[in-house]
Amino acid sequence: MIVIELPSEEATDRLGAVLAELLPPQAVIALSGTLGAGKTRFVQALAAAAGVPREDVVSPTFVLCQQYEGRQRIYHLDAYRIRDDDEWFELGVEEMFDTTAWVVIEWAERFAEWLPPKRVEIELSVTGPTSRRAEIRGPDELIRALRATYEGDAT
Repeated sequence: MIVIELPSEEATDRLGAVLAELLPPQAVIALSGTLGAGKTRFVQALAAAAGVPREDVVSPTFVLCQQYEGRQRIYHLDAYRIRDDDEWFELGVEEMFDTTAWVVIEWAERFAEWLPPKRVEIELSVTGPTSRRAEIRGPDELIRALRATYEGDAT
């Protein structure tokens, strides 16, 4: 695990850009954090770094799943309003997990038991009006690369 302090919205944008460079073409990113913790902003930064216009990335709260095409296909899901396991599987998540795409899930902790074991987990916490903390768990090689990038900024 690595903890990265994000003192500004620009720091959150940088984290999204850094991860976009490090993620393989097929990855599941499980986002958690309270309302207003910056989950959608993080997805906007990740998608922008993959060539998706930032303004195209909106919270999928009411549609449950957005799809974006850039240099990388991204499925952006929001599990907040999903009522049960049946509705979760009706979204076609198992098929998404098997495609060459990044599957980014906000409120992923609600369906953690159905996520692939090899995934990136990012928990965002509010630490101030525009500052956040990111606790990131994932494959060892990703964590090592993040440590190298954020040397001195992370714990």
